Amino acid sequence: MTRLIVGLGGTTRPGSSSELAVRTALQAAEAHGAETAHFGGVFLAQLPLYAPENPHRTAEQRTLVDAVRSADGLVIGTPGYHGGISGLVKNALDLLEDLRDDTRVYFDGRAVGCVVTAAGWQGCGTTLAALRSVVHAMRGWPTPLGVTLNTGGAALFDSDGTCVDPAAAAQLNLLAAQVTNFARVLAPAP
Repeated sequence: MTRLIVGLGGTTRPGSSSELAVRTALQAAEAHGAETAHFGGVFLAQLPLYAPENPHRTAEQRTLVDAVRSADGLVIGTPGYHGGISGLVKNALDLLEDLRDDTRVYFDGRAVGCVVTAAGWQGCGTTLAALRSVVHAMRGWPTPLGVTLNTGGAALFDSDGTCVDPAAAAQLNLLAAQVTNFARVLAPAP
């Protein structure tokens, strides 16, 4: 049975390593039989700051919330900025407060793959812990594998956005397999 996996993450720079990592994981999820939807940094940058007191939502905000509402799994990617999640990604996650009154509240019953890119292993580790904590707070099931990619060394992606680091590609593929397989098990029957 085909399941929808939603990916979100990136930076305001098109083709950022965090966005390419999410895209790579989603391509692997498709190879594992999932349908995917991707919300990269350029899309996320269009979202106004989340304001809980303002019930008005833009078309982009509604599109993201509706996609996550329909999703059976997610892949969330963020750069590690000063040891934490980027504001761009956190704003998108804050918007998902709109799922609080749903039957499947927030990420309940959904597998969530966490991907972090940072220019150093310390930033990778602390940001992954922060992202996994947010996923737990939103009732999601973080996959056993969380992928951290150190962008401080050799290039991980080529100019076409293809992951050229075999270890990184293998990790993103495994993360995608975990999200997709867990989505098949955890998702409610149609």
